[in-house]
Amino acid sequence: MNTKQHEQHKQRLELLLKEMPSYVVDYTHANRNLSPTTLLNYVHDFKLFFEWLLSEGIIQAEQIKDIPLSALENLKKKEVEYFVDHLTEHKVNVTKNMTKTPEKASVNRRISALKSLFNFLTTEPFHDNEEPYFHRNVMAGIKIHKNKATLNARAAAISAKILHNDDDVEFLRFVAEEYIHTLPEESKKRAYFKRDKERDLAILSLFLGSGLRVNELANIRLKDIDWRARTIAVTRKGNKQDIIPVSQEAIDDVVSYLKVRNERYGGTDNEYEYLFLVKYNKESIALSVRSIQSLVKKYTSAFNKSMSPHKLRHTFATKHYETNKDPVALMNQLGHTSSDTTILYTNPQLKKAKEAIDRMSNR
Repeated sequence: MNTKQHEQHKQRLELLLKEMPSYVVDYTHANRNLSPTTLLNYVHDFKLFFEWLLSEGIIQAEQIKDIPLSALENLKKKEVEYFVDHLTEHKVNVTKNMTKTPEKASVNRRISALKSLFNFLTTEPFHDNEEPYFHRNVMAGIKIHKNKATLNARAAAISAKILHNDDDVEFLRFVAEEYIHTLPEESKKRAYFKRDKERDLAILSLFLGSGLRVNELANIRLKDIDWRARTIAVTRKGNKQDIIPVSQEAIDDVVSYLKVRNERYGGTDNEYEYLFLVKYNKESIALSVRSIQSLVKKYTSAFNKSMSPHKLRHTFATKHYETNKDPVALMNQLGHTSSDTTILYTNPQLKKAKEAIDRMSNR
């Protein structure tokens, strides 16, 4: 099933590929199993690499699409290491007036993308030939330095940034009953909140009552909701289809939103319409991922706990495990393909370590 985001990223990918050499186009065709979002990110990383090679004079070409295969084959390891240094040290814009050094995960992702491209070029047959595009793989000698953090440290980092105890319930109550009082009387912000209150509450409630990812939530269509079974059909990472249960409270908030959806946002009952809408230039369009991220930050900041949709997902995951003590059920709910990620929310090692210390203290 193609989601709205996938279609947008597919179109952007097609435009970007027009700037790329033919062998990058070949790479994307050979990796059609990857999502358009993943391929778009990879090609953006290739473009960054190619632009740097041209700007540093390491490769001579009129434009990126003219970079020959021989140029990549003859790259020196030291030259690629200079590029990695550039990635590590080059500051990126966070806001209009603020920059920061890229996170190690971001740098590693770009290195992984280039490793994938060079692996393709040095192992896959060049069209109908038995031989690959070229043989020398300079990226094979470039190491990825992962963050060295224990499971306890990673779990503690998550725990520090989520809602605990009954704060998730209190947060939803705050948005429903108190948030309006933080806005000036007769202000546009107050008017917009009155218009969007039911929609925004439904979004926040779904995050905290299902553990959905932000792109999964943004792509929900009316037909995806099974009201009787209280489930939602979603498209997971890797374009995998899944059906997940949702809390009754979240379903109730969605129902409240649906009562005003068509009148306020110009929606219809067409089952293929997106669930969450916004009116833009008098037209009804799906609420974007960026808009959802912004509204989550707006409400959580007012609650004195600035958070992203992913942190709400973390909150749900932690609550789920604390209540059910079932890592397999949690893994299925979150759509994880490995228990390595799910275990961050259960963290049995840290719990056992605390119990051991308590036993010593109670002697």
